[in-house]
Amino acid sequence: MPNPRLAARYAKALIDLSIEQGQLEKVYKDVLYLKSVFQNSRELVNFLNNPVITSDQKLQVVKVLDSEKTGEITKSFNRLLIRKGRENYLPEIAEAFIEQYKEYKGIYTATLTTAIPASDDVKNAIISRIKRDGHMKEVELVCVVQENIIGGFILEGNGKRIDASVAYDLTKIKNRFLTNEFIYRFR
Repeated sequence: MPNPRLAARYAKALIDLSIEQGQLEKVYKDVLYLKSVFQNSRELVNFLNNPVITSDQKLQVVKVLDSEKTGEITKSFNRLLIRKGRENYLPEIAEAFIEQYKEYKGIYTATLTTAIPASDDVKNAIISRIKRDGHMKEVELVCVVQENIIGGFILEGNGKRIDASVAYDLTKIKNRFLTNEFIYRFR
């Protein structure tokens, strides 16, 4: 069961510790690695969520996962979570950590959805426009390809959405026809 408050508290503790130890960038890379492992292995997430499996068994698997890929702070943090019985929140804590890291570093994340992959020139133009108009220092642009938008783009970030897609325009036109808006203008 998701628990965003718990995940945020553990993530904050990990950020504070890594800043104190001067290892923030290393821990961030570790957490990105763990997040990718969790995204690519549903079996691992199910294993961590399984109450029948003992903490010792989970600890052995996480030790293998941590082996050479993560630093000492991350390894200690993962062992602490398992000892406290919170290992099932590890994927959620990783997400919260990444979110808090970006907030701490002032990184603004925007999502660009296009029908075909966007060129580097387009990406750079959008990033510079966001930086200029939004007074942002650093912008991370996540690009998503969805053919069903037909053309144009959808830009999302900071709770705002700009939908300049062909699919959106076609839907607006369809709705205008369904409400007979054009018939009344011609009479």
